Amino acid sequence: MARARSEERRAEILRAALEVIAERGYRGASLASVAERVGLTQQGLLHHFPTKEALLIAVLEERDQWDTGGAGLSRDAWRLDLLEPLVEYNAMRPGIVQTFSALLGESVSDGHPAKDFFTERYATVRGGMREALRAEFGDRLPGGLTPEQAAPLLVAVMDGLQYQWLLDPESVDMPGAFRDFLGLLRGAGDGPQS
Repeated sequence: MARARSEERRAEILRAALEVIAERGYRGASLASVAERVGLTQQGLLHHFPTKEALLIAVLEERDQWDTGGAGLSRDAWRLDLLEPLVEYNAMRPGIVQTFSALLGESVSDGHPAKDFFTERYATVRGGMREALRAEFGDRLPGGLTPEQAAPLLVAVMDGLQYQWLLDPESVDMPGAFRDFLGLLRGAGDGPQS
């Protein structure tokens, strides 16, 4: 019972941290503000997450769990037929996409606590995409690229569309543009796919 309550409290803290980071950015978010939002003292929060960096990494890992239905970022979690629904799902939760994108942008600076997380995450995601592409197309995609060549492009399109959509959601149809890109990967060069 105590363990279940502790896990519930931990999940509550992660949701609050995500909200605070979305509102203020990582650098502007404080442990005290997260603690206050969940009705804890800062010391009480530190019982669950010993540092702000540990909380940040837990938030990022939790987001990946949400995105993959609990499968995490294992290479087996990625399939091309699941990417389109993931992009559509992200279009329904701009706050989470905004937080992820802001943290990703911040993490490229030296010494940022999430830099290693994102570096490892992208290596894992590229590997998963490579395997998903290989499972669908074999050693060559219809356009001639290998899965190794196409995987970083697929990841770049997904993340690049998120940034464009966040900046101008009225002009950028993120799910539609991603469907069009999947059509290009599949060799449907005669126009957009529906």
